[in-house]
Amino acid sequence: EAGAGAAPLTAGSPQHVRQLFALVSETLRYGPVLEKLLDGAALLQAEKKLQPQLAKVRAARNSRICGCGGRWKALARRHRARLEAELARMKVRHKVSRNEDLLAPERAVSPAGEWAGAGRAPCAGSRAGMCLTCPAPAASQVPRYVRVNTLKTCVDDVIDFFKRQGYSYLGKAAGVEDLKALSGKKFLLDLHLPELLVFPSQTDLHDNLLYTSGHIILQDKASCLPAFLLGPAAGSHVIDACAAPGNKTSHLAAILKNKGQIFAFDVDPKRVATMNTLLTRAGVTGCQLAQQDFLTVDPGDPKYSRVTHILLDPSCSGSGMVTRGPGEEEPPSAERLQALAGFQRRVLSHALSFPALQRLVYSTCSLHREENEDVVQAVLQDCGSAFRLVTAFPSWPCRGLTTFPGAESCLRASPAETLTQGFFLAVLERCREGAAAPSSLPAAAKENPQPGEGTEPGAVVKKRKKKKQRVK
Repeated sequence: EAGAGAAPLTAGSPQHVRQLFALVSETLRYGPVLEKLLDGAALLQAEKKLQPQLAKVRAARNSRICGCGGRWKALARRHRARLEAELARMKVRHKVSRNEDLLAPERAVSPAGEWAGAGRAPCAGSRAGMCLTCPAPAASQVPRYVRVNTLKTCVDDVIDFFKRQGYSYLGKAAGVEDLKALSGKKFLLDLHLPELLVFPSQTDLHDNLLYTSGHIILQDKASCLPAFLLGPAAGSHVIDACAAPGNKTSHLAAILKNKGQIFAFDVDPKRVATMNTLLTRAGVTGCQLAQQDFLTVDPGDPKYSRVTHILLDPSCSGSGMVTRGPGEEEPPSAERLQALAGFQRRVLSHALSFPALQRLVYSTCSLHREENEDVVQAVLQDCGSAFRLVTAFPSWPCRGLTTFPGAESCLRASPAETLTQGFFLAVLERCREGAAAPSSLPAAAKENPQPGEGTEPGAVVKKRKKKKQRVK
């Protein structure tokens, strides 16, 4: 099975041995999950000649359709949609986004370890969240980030809640090394984002009362950057162009304090339904969801005449989603990257055509310059002097690739340097004739400046008021 359509497994083919070891190990580890997946998808009823144990292996492989030949390839194609749909339903029922979060705690660490994926590039299936056979050694490098939902509570109350649950609060992190040293039931306040708590990577909070009640959002730090750096002031009209699953949308609502208007678009009806559930749980109001391709939205519609901020996080290769673990597939082909980049250029140009737009954040979870710096450069050249890049988060250590003048204004993130998923972000602002250079900080950061950013030595910073609602 593991070698179908490939060279025979021999002592001289270590790559195939690694593949077989990873497949067997992960099939055993995910045994209980696969049994539920098979039952829900009714695969054994549809394929009566398929043996249950082989069906488990087949289900594990089918979750991202690894290369195989002959009749197995035909079977894979027949049942791909059925298995993917059932896996998605399981995640929604358990309120998780990662396959690994479906496991019981004692099974959460892969027995395959690092060598099962040695020397392989991240797989496309794992980036889509579908691969059950890929171990995730990279996940141990990235902490568990927890964004406090200020629509329902405040940072101080959440810290107190976790302390009552036996966690030790270590204060604000001084640097990345503090995050690397986290272990056990210890947590920190992030060194960059004021409402982000950091826990050890293996911390599971999916059953925690704060998560199930919407008081906290489990969101990677890099994913928090777009809304934070867009920083619309309360009362603004904002578009989240490719919004599902909704974490960035709920973050925007928190920054807006539920004052103003958010227009959130996604073309997939299931993702829109999931997003609606997430936003309701988070206490988001003043948000209009639309099942619509953003490219079909008319910038001249009076409904959007007051839109001053746009968050654009379009479909991409997902090559930065390294916490999903290594797999077997090669990186996306040049043709695939060019197709994605073409779409990204179109959607970014479309976003910049909204007449009242003042500030836009373009972000991807991709590492490829074709989807990042090259897209920004091409669109800026097309729009002439109407928009320009501003320096995103000056204190952030990783900058854009210097592929064109000013590209260092962009921001990158990576597990190795920032302990986050791989990410790219660019901030564009409309040029105003005769106006001063645009600010490099969002409105939210200017209202609550961070040390060393927008504050003079000895300046007094107002203490943030606590929310009335407390976590009990």
